[in-house]
Amino acid sequence: MLSAPFRILLAAVSVATATGAWYPGQDAPGLRRDTAPPTQAAASGFDLNQGFNIQEQTSGEDATQVEYTLDNGSPYPHPYEYQRIGADGPLLLQDTHLLELFGSFDRERIPERVVHARGAGAHGYFEVTNADFCKNYTMMDMLSENGLRTPITMRFSTVGGESGSPDEARDPRGFAMKFRTRKGILDLVMNNTPVFFIRDPAKFPHFIHTQKRHPSSHLRDKDMFWDYLGSNPESLYQVMRLFSDLGTPYGFRHMHGWTGHTYRWVKADGTWSYVKLYAETMQGIQNFTNADATAIAGSNPDFATQDLYEAIQNQTYPGWTMYAQVLSPDAAQTFKYNVLDLTKDWGFDDVPPVEIGKFYLTQNPRNYFAEIEQAAFSPSNMVDGWAPSADPVLQARLFSYPVDTHRYRLGVNNKQIPVNAPITPVANFERDGHMNVNGNQGSRPNYLSTLEKIKLPPRLYTDEAHQQWTGGAVASLAAVNEIDFDWPRRFWNGLSEQDQQNLISNVIGHLGAAPTESVRQRMASLFYHANATLGQAIADGVGVKVVNLTFPNGPTWFNVTKTPEGSTLNY
Repeated sequence: MLSAPFRILLAAVSVATATGAWYPGQDAPGLRRDTAPPTQAAASGFDLNQGFNIQEQTSGEDATQVEYTLDNGSPYPHPYEYQRIGADGPLLLQDTHLLELFGSFDRERIPERVVHARGAGAHGYFEVTNADFCKNYTMMDMLSENGLRTPITMRFSTVGGESGSPDEARDPRGFAMKFRTRKGILDLVMNNTPVFFIRDPAKFPHFIHTQKRHPSSHLRDKDMFWDYLGSNPESLYQVMRLFSDLGTPYGFRHMHGWTGHTYRWVKADGTWSYVKLYAETMQGIQNFTNADATAIAGSNPDFATQDLYEAIQNQTYPGWTMYAQVLSPDAAQTFKYNVLDLTKDWGFDDVPPVEIGKFYLTQNPRNYFAEIEQAAFSPSNMVDGWAPSADPVLQARLFSYPVDTHRYRLGVNNKQIPVNAPITPVANFERDGHMNVNGNQGSRPNYLSTLEKIKLPPRLYTDEAHQQWTGGAVASLAAVNEIDFDWPRRFWNGLSEQDQQNLISNVIGHLGAAPTESVRQRMASLFYHANATLGQAIADGVGVKVVNLTFPNGPTWFNVTKTPEGSTLNY
């Protein structure tokens, strides 16, 4: 039963509410009613991005301009200060500063890239020099007018080593470029070599495992290294490039770059052409010998990183000229190689390169972690007029990079990180997730609403002309054929006598340390099949006898399921 005083209070409230004069909370003590006009009230509202904007501004200020604080922004008297009981007592867990300090320190590292972990980078711009040629083949806005400059971020890297490994190791070099175009982000994932070790994407994890550490000893294992390469002969051309002096370039500035993969340039009418891009260094090709690279790796493992940084700091801005190789679909049908085969180059004598632009690196990162380590490059970042081909390894990278690698390392909202953020508006229905910091697309509907309709851009071309496939699904694995030795022979014949001797010496020094004779013999025999002089010299150097090998002529990929006897069909 309610007490008499409470019944009187309830009655008063009921009367007041009935007359509209008062309801609990509206004019309660300590609350001020906002009587300003709606527009004025909105103008004086809190900007949720204020804190983000202030921290971004503060990150660009010198240490002499800022005052030491805790993570919550409150001033703290000294970075070395902590709480304990007396002069020799235990620490106190109430010490917010110390808990915050170690909690952050223990989590400073994010997962390093499984491949391309060791790298350096910078910012600059790409400038179009041949828009007339480009417009014959693509509707890309980025290539639509001479003199148009697009901001870029580039990251160079080795492939197999950990983040602390020497950047002068014998290894291919990654050559990734992020273009911030007026139509969105375009990423090119390139290498300093026109080909790669594999053309079957399912081989990639196996290959990378063999180039890293043995699961038992946790050491580099030369048997493992050469066993894979010898049992997958389609890798031979890349192996020869790797063990020539091209495998130890003089830093990152003195090497060329290739997309390697075949892409498609598409016009507004839907017609398309195959295209590969090639970047030629303006600094000239320069390489270390094996002895010099070994010495540099030991004395200054950061040589390439330092060379790039200091060149830009000294305003000796490195530059490259970008070329395109274009092949029509009809020409591709009769081309001497399968144009989707990543182990085959398009020779300049077969498909002449045409200059389309130049790019320069002009700005070092202010913060390496924020601008280079967090940079996420993905071939799935496409723009109108640029599209993938059916290259199997490229198709696998379209999934692996954005869906797995970047989400694992950086989180689902990795494109909100400033270095990865487009400079064009983003509007879709992808919301929430860890570290969503850019407003989460506000109050717009998070579905395709008929009540508040999102604008849809016009479809600029249709896919019917180039998305029709023949045949059914098959279990695919490339066969090794005689044509796989064409590029190794061309490469060997194009080397100077000194470069040939360096290649032989470099291979003997590495392959000769593989303990298993059959591994050494198989690899030497593959070299012998490419060129007798090359193979015999290597066989003599590693103490084995060559075995004559034969390979059939035929297609790279079969359109029916084949069961391999070993790691590769017909070998």
